[in-house]
Amino acid sequence: MKTLKSMRLHIGIFGKTNVGKSSLLNKISNQSISIVSDIAGTTTDVVEKSMELLPIGPVTFLDTAGLDDKTDLAEKRIEKTMKIINRCDVAVVVCDYNGIDEYEEELIKKFKELNIPYLIVVNKCDVKRISLEDYENVLYTSTVSDKDIVFRFKEALVRLLPEDFVNTPKIAGDLVPEKSTVILVVPIDKEAPKGRIILPQVQTIRDLLDSNCLPYVVKENELKDALDNLKTPPALVVTDSQAFKKVAEIVPDDIPLTSFSILFARLKGDLNEFVKGAQAIENLRDGDKVLILESCSHHAIDDDIGKVKIPNWLKQKTGKELIIENYSGHDFPDITPYKLIIHCGACMTNRREVLSRILVANNKNIPITNYGIVISYCLGILPRAVKVFSI
Repeated sequence: MKTLKSMRLHIGIFGKTNVGKSSLLNKISNQSISIVSDIAGTTTDVVEKSMELLPIGPVTFLDTAGLDDKTDLAEKRIEKTMKIINRCDVAVVVCDYNGIDEYEEELIKKFKELNIPYLIVVNKCDVKRISLEDYENVLYTSTVSDKDIVFRFKEALVRLLPEDFVNTPKIAGDLVPEKSTVILVVPIDKEAPKGRIILPQVQTIRDLLDSNCLPYVVKENELKDALDNLKTPPALVVTDSQAFKKVAEIVPDDIPLTSFSILFARLKGDLNEFVKGAQAIENLRDGDKVLILESCSHHAIDDDIGKVKIPNWLKQKTGKELIIENYSGHDFPDITPYKLIIHCGACMTNRREVLSRILVANNKNIPITNYGIVISYCLGILPRAVKVFSI
């Protein structure tokens, strides 16, 4: 139940007003999460519910406003609903005995474009029964009288689960043999939260422990001592990207080296695409716009990596007067004006959202890359940083 939201399967529930979306969620969760009413448009904003949905595991449901909302705020609500699609690993389209029309068809078209598996739930079958023979993955039910609805819903959902959720990918454990030592370089600087270490570092430690490896956590100033203390060289060194240059100078060339951000570029996105995107740095010219994109909002410090350090590294590498803009949050801004997009490590969002952003960038022929990739590229050590992935 304490699984992070970014590691959960995100299931979006979509459909017109008053077809039973909220009733379905309440039935599945066995809780009154969403307000249920005969009055159309009761759900006015996206309702999020994180829960354990056995045997699937930790999930987050996203209950959206009706797409045919006719209220004064309808346009804004529908806009929010459509943006939620980019966060969905699986989509559920709810309709009733009135069947499917242009509202649902537009949703299904969007799901197909983004390769999002979807389930159609025909509700209120106790009132009137219809058949959707032209559609796949259809579940007929009634949230009022169907006693087996939860079981049948989960059964249908399991058949649609993305492969990378069924077989959860490793962060670093698949890169090294069991029982091998992995040194993790964790700087304790202004960006390190008081009394703890940041999420990607915690998750990497857990992944290595689950893979029966021996994580050895040190600060950058103790790295040389750690290497000297080991009887055999480590199988891998993983560093915070901001200490990349110093760490690369200490770690011998025959020891594989990468960063937490690059590990998460592989886990949460498309590492090959990010490496390819970094090569566009060479083509930047004076006046070009670069978008630095973070998937969560946080308080920026004096030497913030996204607002200060990466812009400085970029300008030093290119020697160009670039226009660098920052954007934070789940919403994806208009990317048309930009020559390059640099995404954060995405530790606070799910893989589907990052892949959706990559897809949008590809469709507009705008290169997209990631924090760790850009930092190692600007420092001239990208080939070494991705060698362990056979890139």
